[in-house]
Amino acid sequence: MSRGQHWFDALTQNMQQKPGPVPSVCVADGELAGRPCRVILVRPDAANPFPRARSGEVGLLEGWALAKVVQEATGDQRTLLAIVDVPSQAYGRREEALGIHQALAAAAGAYAKARQAGHPVLALLVGKAMSGAFLAHGYQANAILALDDAGVMVHAMGKAAAARVTQRSEEDLDRLAASIPPMAYDLKNYASLGLLSGRIAVSSAEAPTGSDIEKVNAALAAAQQQALGSTSLAHRLDGENRRASKKVRQLLRQQWALES
Repeated sequence: MSRGQHWFDALTQNMQQKPGPVPSVCVADGELAGRPCRVILVRPDAANPFPRARSGEVGLLEGWALAKVVQEATGDQRTLLAIVDVPSQAYGRREEALGIHQALAAAAGAYAKARQAGHPVLALLVGKAMSGAFLAHGYQANAILALDDAGVMVHAMGKAAAARVTQRSEEDLDRLAASIPPMAYDLKNYASLGLLSGRIAVSSAEAPTGSDIEKVNAALAAAQQQALGSTSLAHRLDGENRRASKKVRQLLRQQWALES
């Protein structure tokens, strides 16, 4: 099983698992620290009719399914927990022709609307969080938490694909990442951008122990409490490597004020 599946099963053992709209999207309803909660996972499906989405990628079916299960959960004030272990969006000619951008936008939009409506949205990174897959499933969360493990990676593109696009070797990319944080894949650099709410040290990221589950549940409960009543993502600008972003926004506000 994938990391995501291991953690989904571990965190939902006392919840009611429900069949998702497609086999690659798992859903469970229960409680997190006494509050109604829906847990959502995208997992590999070897029988997926779209070959590009068989290894856990977020494709056409997954995007629309995520939008559906998120929207279904927003009738009541409940927490949404996205367990993230997605290697990529599904890249393929059929996906592009059939509008994967719309499917992934529907998923991202559903999460954003849920957060803006006051539902605490949490993301737990347990494996890869790559490209449009992460944007569609997890990135709109009030709080993004991650297992403190080398197997947890965040980036706009997988390293092999980035090497091909930039016509560099993977070793060259690693050297550049040492001085350019947004190019890095590790959690320390990602946290410096202000996008990570916390890292959770566990004894086994592959097969969680009882102690690991307790620790993660405690971190999720704290994040849920902090997210209650908050709909903004402005805190993401507070990272040590977001000074340029804050400066640009300040200059734009000044320019708009002068022109108005």
